Amino acid sequence: MFLCARSVRFTLPLILTLLSFAPRQTLAGSSSSLLDISTDGKLLACSNRDSGTVSIIDLDKNKKVHEIKVGRHPEGVTFLGDTHKLATAVYDEDVVVFLDANTGKQLGQTEVFDEPYGIVSTSTGDKVYVTLDYPGRIVEINTKTQNVSNEFSVGQHVKGLAISNDDQSLFSTEYYTALVRQTDAKTGKTIDEWEGGSTDNLARQITLHPRRAKAYLPHIRSRITVAHGAGSIFPIVSIVDTKPADGSRRKKIPMDSFQGARVTSNPWDTAITPDGKTFFVVFAGTDDMFVCNVIDDDYRELTFRARLNLGHNPRGVRVAPDGKTFYIYNALDFNIVAYDTDTLQRRATIAVTENPHSEEVLLGKRLFYTALQPMSSRLWISCASCHPDGQPDGKTWHNPEGLRNTQSLAGMAWTHPIHWSADRDEVQDFEHTIRGPLMQGQGLVTGRINESLKAPNKGLSQALDAMAAYSNTHEFTLSPYAKQGLSPAAQRGRELFFSKQTKCATCHSGPFYSDSNPTDKIIRHNVGTAVDNPGELMGPEYDTPTLLGVYRTAPYLSHGKAQTLEEVLTVYNHDDQHGGTSQLSKQERADLIEFLKALPYEDPVPQAEAAGLVRVNK
Repeated sequence: MFLCARSVRFTLPLILTLLSFAPRQTLAGSSSSLLDISTDGKLLACSNRDSGTVSIIDLDKNKKVHEIKVGRHPEGVTFLGDTHKLATAVYDEDVVVFLDANTGKQLGQTEVFDEPYGIVSTSTGDKVYVTLDYPGRIVEINTKTQNVSNEFSVGQHVKGLAISNDDQSLFSTEYYTALVRQTDAKTGKTIDEWEGGSTDNLARQITLHPRRAKAYLPHIRSRITVAHGAGSIFPIVSIVDTKPADGSRRKKIPMDSFQGARVTSNPWDTAITPDGKTFFVVFAGTDDMFVCNVIDDDYRELTFRARLNLGHNPRGVRVAPDGKTFYIYNALDFNIVAYDTDTLQRRATIAVTENPHSEEVLLGKRLFYTALQPMSSRLWISCASCHPDGQPDGKTWHNPEGLRNTQSLAGMAWTHPIHWSADRDEVQDFEHTIRGPLMQGQGLVTGRINESLKAPNKGLSQALDAMAAYSNTHEFTLSPYAKQGLSPAAQRGRELFFSKQTKCATCHSGPFYSDSNPTDKIIRHNVGTAVDNPGELMGPEYDTPTLLGVYRTAPYLSHGKAQTLEEVLTVYNHDDQHGGTSQLSKQERADLIEFLKALPYEDPVPQAEAAGLVRVNK
């Protein structure tokens, strides 16, 4: 078609306007994931959390060419612009590691405050942005100097991260609230935000549509007020309208409404084809995925196309730049599987790392993460739905025995018995939970089981022992507040903690700051907190929880009503039953809190071994 000069004069400004909003030609680095593909489509990078490595896959040969050690529990990985250099966020080492995918060599690393998770690159590759799960920040790193060039607070417990096509905006998700925040990449100022519902939870990733003003985030809904957890956890994909407008700009699509009300569990990652027409979401609990059609109607948004059975614990999905192939990361099969986007047929299976666990621990971890039989009959919940990677879910559940704040599994091997009420003295007692109203699974033991706290259930089932072996593997990382040792304030707080005045160490004693002991008789204490839990049926005496890692595990106490450590020491410490803190000055309370935030400031295991404490391995 030919255009006259006049039509060119009027059309050119429109063309320039459209080009200014045009998306990137490739998707590498636009949203964080355990997977990323180079913009030329030649290489795939995979972050292997369990192995502590990043694997590089040659996509022409469908073969692993490098596996690079990066540290404990790497999470997000991103190629830098159009290069074959990349960066990964190493969660438990508090570093961002830079790599050369061609050579398989480390190029350097950058230390950050704590828990780097999501990571994305600018289109030019000159910067990466990284979320810090704790305390909720985004860090900007200059990739040439590998120095932190900017840092800003963006909420609490921030994980998911995506960058706009023009590199001007960052979209992040709060893990425990599913709040989405748009941040100016230069100033760190909030441009816009979209709140989740009060029940929304565990939002790890966020994906931007390549052509429309939409963002997609997988998460769950946790209805904490439902007894026995009956029907209380739902798989959700929320879709955010990122274009400024009035009114509601966020909608939830229940993933269990797509295929004859088939339930799925633990949505973990999403991806969209470059043409914006096909959407993928993987479910780490039911080991499957939905392939959906993207509908440009601002109403239905997604329609069901197909469901695929995947491998064990799928945690990542990525689409090739040409849109012809998508890749699934099965975290507990330690492989990448390539599928044809049109036919959905499997093209290749690529091993990315060796199993770093014993066969027993691997079996236990697979059981812990699955929402399938024999663990669950209704598919809606796995152990990992409330204890993802051994962390708490940030919720307080209305259980039949009363309010119960979800606890971390870190250090559990050293601090049996288990639960706030110490009603389980071994992990194997959770066979009652598997068979019970919560999970309604077939169970891991053939025949009858022993009552909790009675004769051991250990040894009745290889699978049950394996789940116990995995559950007892979770360890602590050192507090970010003690990287340079105890501050003067924390040292003053330490003196107060161990003083006869406060009596904190009366119960919170030993290397794990808990008098729970798997070899002695069960010890419980009445510290006056049951008065704030009117539905309590098992109290008022409770097991002493460890204080290690307490800086990041709010809310506090069995009822989860204390939002801060300050409230633990004041509002919910009735008549000083939970330690003598009412007489402390404001400065003394601040010092005591600084000490608590610094725990652990040293590895507790050598002290525990020297003291003759017993670790429960399974």
